[in-house]
Amino acid sequence: MLLCIVDLIDKQTLSELRDWLKLATFSDGRATAGSDARKVKHNEQVDKSDPKLAKMQELVTDKLWDHALFSEATQARRIRPPLFSRYAPGMAYGNHVDNVMMGGMRTDISVTLFLSDPEDCDGGELVIDSTAGEQDFKLPAGSAILYPTTALHRVAPVTRGQRLAAVTWVRSLVRDAARREVLFDLETARHGLAKQVGKTAELDLIAKTKSNLLRMWAED
Repeated sequence: MLLCIVDLIDKQTLSELRDWLKLATFSDGRATAGSDARKVKHNEQVDKSDPKLAKMQELVTDKLWDHALFSEATQARRIRPPLFSRYAPGMAYGNHVDNVMMGGMRTDISVTLFLSDPEDCDGGELVIDSTAGEQDFKLPAGSAILYPTTALHRVAPVTRGQRLAAVTWVRSLVRDAARREVLFDLETARHGLAKQVGKTAELDLIAKTKSNLLRMWAED
């Protein structure tokens, strides 16, 4: 399941992140790539020595945990501290699949949070290979896309301006992407019907079914 979430972070948080990134210390992004991805990765990332990195990582992860739609879509068990990336003209990230394990954590869902607006640069689209073919995404600043970590994807070359983004990964309580989608669809249907008709016995049954499926599928 691919899911775009508009305004995942608020304007104040976005402004704080962008102000920090203007002064942050960047280094070669290949330092955090796997052996295969390192061959096609050409970007910069905030260096782990930056004194405000941990605070900014915590700021983003707190926003993710607090976002209802994000939580429902991911069924998150753990969220990795995000990496903050910068692409200048000539930089890109070729086709790759994200690492299966990061810091001892299985990765199920990849998250790209856009921190620059589409008009801030030419190029820089996130291109994801799906069963429907290649799909490219360039969302407004503060918005994010969630996609299976199993997906082949790339960042198109930047030809003008600057692309800023935060990327992170989620270990879900529900390992299987199809099962996560079933749970998400049930909750989306229940929520939409509740707005129309209020609380009913049928909606209680949908809620019960969703909870029982989660009990069957969830992993500690």
